[in-house]
Amino acid sequence: MSEKLQKVLARAGLGSRRELERWIEQGRVSVDGRIACVGDRVTADQQLQVDGKRVSVTPGNTPQVLLYHKPEGEICTRNDPAGRPTVFSNLTAPHSGRWIIVGRLDINTTGLLLFTNSGELANRLMHPRYRLTREYAVRVLGQVSTADLKRLKKGVMLDDGNAHFQRIEDGGGEGANRWYRVQLAEGRNREVRRMWQAVGARVSRLIRIRFGPIVLPRSLHPGQSRVLGPDEIESLLTQVGLHRDRPDSSLIGTRTNKPPAAGVHPSRSHR
Repeated sequence: MSEKLQKVLARAGLGSRRELERWIEQGRVSVDGRIACVGDRVTADQQLQVDGKRVSVTPGNTPQVLLYHKPEGEICTRNDPAGRPTVFSNLTAPHSGRWIIVGRLDINTTGLLLFTNSGELANRLMHPRYRLTREYAVRVLGQVSTADLKRLKKGVMLDDGNAHFQRIEDGGGEGANRWYRVQLAEGRNREVRRMWQAVGARVSRLIRIRFGPIVLPRSLHPGQSRVLGPDEIESLLTQVGLHRDRPDSSLIGTRTNKPPAAGVHPSRSHR
């Protein structure tokens, strides 16, 4: 059975499918000694090379997923020409492949970031088709009326289209600052900040506390990370349909209804 080349390479942990398509276009990938083309399909017995080095492809390997508590001041890139700290600086290497970041947070946003060594899993977690819920604790500076909150749930127009929160919960607060917990099912650039700005409020602190079924543990401090367990990885695979794609693969663990670890509550931990 053949599969798309970029999908096979992504599953080997070399990068996201979009990134690997660029590598193929640049002539960096070969199949059985022939320079590959985007759209090529390969089988398990073919020899794959990237930059002249053979790639070991083992489709049944269980992916690793790392949960990282991003502190303020780190940027979501591997290398920064300006020498600023990056989210990759504090990470230990995966067992195989390399870490691929799942989405991004801006330099001033803190909280939950996921990394995986599976390009296929990373691609699905970020793809709009699967609409994984992102939840944030947000501290807002400025008066926010009931009408403003209704607008944010119904939808506000941004430069790149309409956006809305699936849910808004009042997290309390005093004076000019007030906490909210908000949920949305996409990850556009600085989307949460821009939505509040659209109703005349300014975000003074922003913390991502959940991505899909994975919740930021209270015990995980900024700059710390932990590898997800089999049940947590299974919950991510289930959310993006990978268990249906490869029902006999060792990617599949025992399904569980066990809830994730308790998350961070803005009114307790982020004031």
